Amino acid sequence: MTRGGPLAGFTIVELAGLGALPFGTGKLADMGADVIRVHRTNEVPGEPTAPRYSEYNRGRRSIAVDLKQPEGIEVIHRLVERADAFVESFRPGVCERLGIGPDDLLARNPRLVYGRLTGWGQDGPLAQSAGHSLNYESLTGAIGSIGPEHGPPVPLLMVLGDFAGGGLHLAYGVVCALLEAQRSGEGQVVDVAMVDGVASLFSTFYGMAGSGMHTEDIGTNFFDGGSPVYNVYETADGKYVTVAPIEPQFWALLLDKLGLEPVADRDDRASWPELKRQLTEVFKTKTRDEWQAELEGTDVCFAPVFRLAEAHEHPHNIERGLFRPTPDGAGRELTPAPRFSRTPGQPGPSYAHPGSDTTDILLAAGFTDADIAKLRATGAVA
Repeated sequence: MTRGGPLAGFTIVELAGLGALPFGTGKLADMGADVIRVHRTNEVPGEPTAPRYSEYNRGRRSIAVDLKQPEGIEVIHRLVERADAFVESFRPGVCERLGIGPDDLLARNPRLVYGRLTGWGQDGPLAQSAGHSLNYESLTGAIGSIGPEHGPPVPLLMVLGDFAGGGLHLAYGVVCALLEAQRSGEGQVVDVAMVDGVASLFSTFYGMAGSGMHTEDIGTNFFDGGSPVYNVYETADGKYVTVAPIEPQFWALLLDKLGLEPVADRDDRASWPELKRQLTEVFKTKTRDEWQAELEGTDVCFAPVFRLAEAHEHPHNIERGLFRPTPDGAGRELTPAPRFSRTPGQPGPSYAHPGSDTTDILLAAGFTDADIAKLRATGAVA
């Protein structure tokens, strides 16, 4: 698969996983990398299906391999010989037992970048434990810092743990290692733990907490809804808007547009409840769309709160081309981010089903038709 993008020419083999892993490799594919997803043979449907759009599947090819057969493991080794990176998300030790651990694959390709994505990392007392995004967001203090005033923590839709802490950190780590391999000629292992990634994302707030700028009392701090300056307000129609005029001149502009005379200094925490009460009352006098017409595009740092289905309708997102029609025309898909002036990324089509590209991938890896027929006959590929 050859497409444009800053990663065009790089080949990445992925042991197909769930959640964080395909999110990360999907970002690499959007930037032009040829990502080959290795599915299990029992995932291949009995009847071929028409290609169907999927954010998890787009822009990649799929081969179905039985990793319990020596012939299947040899297929992985052959693919890796021509690849730049290999990524997996099994529990620590599983790939070693299969014969596709770092030592096995780096012996076949010393320049290989071997990316390992887990929840808890390759070592530590929790390394072998199951977990999900919410758990990593919990242990790091992330959701322990987010919620209503004096209320319970709030789950965050897997965004911090799986996607930002996991998938994006995997993509970042792989690209860093690929750059280093081009200089040194040597590959290496990239140990990506979602718990590490969440902690990394919260580095600023660890510092703020250490300096006393952020307290453990949820919903009472500047950036967690405690301050009137950085907050969400309900409107007359039961919808919501956000304002974030952190800079004094932007705050003064907001007060001017709202027709408010502040009762106290906004930098005095004791005044926050009264200032929030004032803003709450004012924003309930108009609908979300009325406030949008009045405040959007000014320096008061304003935006309406949209539901997911509304995001594609905003003029700014339309002009930026944030969404585009899916290949089948039945929906919308996101365009790649960030954007490049000379080598823009571009989303590729989804594969039809697991294993749908098996033959093409094997032929490109140097297998003959006879080799492929033998592999199919033994069930090593499907």
